[in-house]
Amino acid sequence: MTRRLVVGCDAAADLREAAGTAGFDLPSLATLAELAGAGNVRLTISEELHPVSESDLRATGRVARGLELRMPPIPVLVKSALEARPERVLLASAPRDGRRIAPIDFQAWGDSLPPVIRTLEEAGIYVAVSVAPGLDAIKFAHSADAKAVELFTGSLVDLPPRERAEALDQLRDAARLASKLGMRVGVGGRLDERQLSLVLEAAPILEWAAVGRAWVGRSLLVGVDRATCDLRTALG
Repeated sequence: MTRRLVVGCDAAADLREAAGTAGFDLPSLATLAELAGAGNVRLTISEELHPVSESDLRATGRVARGLELRMPPIPVLVKSALEARPERVLLASAPRDGRRIAPIDFQAWGDSLPPVIRTLEEAGIYVAVSVAPGLDAIKFAHSADAKAVELFTGSLVDLPPRERAEALDQLRDAARLASKLGMRVGVGGRLDERQLSLVLEAAPILEWAAVGRAWVGRSLLVGVDRATCDLRTALG
């Protein structure tokens, strides 16, 4: 199986803001990543359009063949996605507690998901939903007409070994159920090469993996080409 690598550029936008400089150019980063073999380039957009701005979205959309937007399922951002015409959209909850990503809270967003998914798919945009790696979340996603899910791995990477093993078992079971229900399955959330290997070993049926902050950090050290190629090798 050839798995798709999704690289997230949001950390570059954070660095740009922290440094107070325009030196971190998202369109250039996206171009280099795709040339190095990334299947998709991901930007996270929020209702405030910060730190990824509307101009970032337009400029990156002009150069990235596989642009992916990660966003909450709210009307103003659905409108932005329809205007930007990305290849893919990942629906996730709004950031909380300083985190950039959170899996969908089906109690808060469940009723809004089916019409948003339908609207985006009718526009020819591939839609996935970020979910917690549990059986109930997979069932909720399936009932919301999601055809693809991204299992959120951010909560398992810092666990002690025994708890991490249990979490990986849960992720494996969730991936199997999603596949059985006809949904495509990927992973994302605080992954680096080491964590990625553990996740792929637990759930080899995964079709894509998203790496963001670790990829940006390594790109600053060894270059975008090397960082991207190393991740593609880790994906197998």
